[in-house]
Amino acid sequence: MLIVDEVQSGMGRTGKMFAIEHSGVRPDIMCLAKGLASGMPIGACIARDDIMDWHKGAHASTFGGNPVALTAAMKTIELLQNGLIDNSRDVGAYLEAGLNKLKDKYDCIGDVRGLGMMLAVEFVTDKQTLKPDAELRDRVEMECYKRGLIILGCGGNSIRWSPPLILAKEHVDVALEIFDEAIAASC
Repeated sequence: MLIVDEVQSGMGRTGKMFAIEHSGVRPDIMCLAKGLASGMPIGACIARDDIMDWHKGAHASTFGGNPVALTAAMKTIELLQNGLIDNSRDVGAYLEAGLNKLKDKYDCIGDVRGLGMMLAVEFVTDKQTLKPDAELRDRVEMECYKRGLIILGCGGNSIRWSPPLILAKEHVDVALEIFDEAIAASC
């Protein structure tokens, strides 16, 4: 049985409704939350019919049936289907291209990877050894913060780019300019 955790990667984040769709694999069970209702407290467990064939009363949920969260989820799904998934794919590709230009500019960027608006920039001491540089990542993160760009470190030496799905290319241009300045100030 394949159980897929789409709590962070689902709901359009990667340029498709669910990240697993990029692989062509169909999971048996999928777990959702976070983006499901645009920040409202809700989670979902989706499974094949033969797995979720429970008798009435066999399942309960702390947040099950919350009308406000359910309404937010329905509206979120509508917005995703009416353009936000496409925006995640298109603007995410634009962001990735800009980050790759910075990778070509700076020896301290070892990798840019991800899908849609779920990207990571890995910081290294140099491109030959690709030795992780967590301290540089932390300096870049702080320099971005000082300039008004809030980003988050992830893993040992990477910065995660996970912006709102409403992000426009004009916003990306500003973010990339700040990121470039922060890297230059940190190296």
